[in-house]
Amino acid sequence: MSTTAPDVASVRTGERTTGIARRILRNYVVRRVFRSLFVIWVVTTVMFFMLRLLPGNPVDTYIATQMRAGGSYESAAATAAGLFTFDPSTPLIQQYGDYLWALLHGDLGNSLTGTTVVEKISSGLPWTLFSVGYALLIAIGVGLLLGVLMAYRRGGVLDHTVSVIGSVLHAIPNYLFAIILVVFGGVQLGLFDVADIRGTYTAGVEPELSFTFVSDAFYHASLPVTVYVLTTFGTWALVMKASTITTLEEDYVTVARARGLSDRRIGTQYVGRNAVLPMIAQIATQGSFVFGTAIFVELILKYDGISAELFAAINDRDYATVQGILLLMTFVVVFSNLLAELVNSALDPRIRESANGAGG
Repeated sequence: MSTTAPDVASVRTGERTTGIARRILRNYVVRRVFRSLFVIWVVTTVMFFMLRLLPGNPVDTYIATQMRAGGSYESAAATAAGLFTFDPSTPLIQQYGDYLWALLHGDLGNSLTGTTVVEKISSGLPWTLFSVGYALLIAIGVGLLLGVLMAYRRGGVLDHTVSVIGSVLHAIPNYLFAIILVVFGGVQLGLFDVADIRGTYTAGVEPELSFTFVSDAFYHASLPVTVYVLTTFGTWALVMKASTITTLEEDYVTVARARGLSDRRIGTQYVGRNAVLPMIAQIATQGSFVFGTAIFVELILKYDGISAELFAAINDRDYATVQGILLLMTFVVVFSNLLAELVNSALDPRIRESANGAGG
């Protein structure tokens, strides 16, 4: 009896542990987090090996650049040996293992110039976040206001006009709209000086917390902000219109009208607040989309955000910097979509219940 009791206890403990693990894995949030981590790992792996498929490597690229500038192969090779820690003869699998190991320890590595990848990212990322964040605030504010007005005036001139313009602009990729803006707005019509507005701020202006610098930064960000706003506000307006119409048909709105409440009070306390709730998740999704495509807009408009560091690193075959920037962008997009899913499931428990029932 004494020999079997511990066995029974251990079996029961194992069953309880297995049951707890099974319940954890069935949890909606846990599954979504694991799926997001898996997506990041897949993208990171594909990105790592695809970069190595590009012709040349950092050492060869540096030597070729120095030789085009008039230097000799021997001197360029000697300089490269002293500058770079990258060894092209290291087996690819070993490079991949070293990269993942460093990544797990929070180390993105060093760029070919000797600075850390984090420092490289920090030099351009704030400008991208500034332009994207500023544009989203404007687009969301304008879109929500227009959406409410369109819902209250269904079938009117405003409804038809905003619906058509918003749909057309949303159908145009933002990088293509950036080209149109430069060619027609800057070159053909002369609405702005293309050469003067490029960059993040004017040369000679001291980057400090002053009216001169802040106003100059807003001026240089005006082109990318215009592109982001015009290509996204229509989405917010149309989604807000549909959400407002649905809310207007709810029973509590009918009861509020029966109680004699004014349209303004109903619109602010009942309709507006409840119509905005389902759109919270859209902020994360739309924000990640704009951030992910910002590199192309910045490249076209010569706005020195994160894209400047990315494309310079690609040209130099600076693997560590390219991997760090693309990993950051992947994380932002995946995390934003995860956040949107979790917010949607919190607002509508039926989503979580259906996913748990399907095991997805």
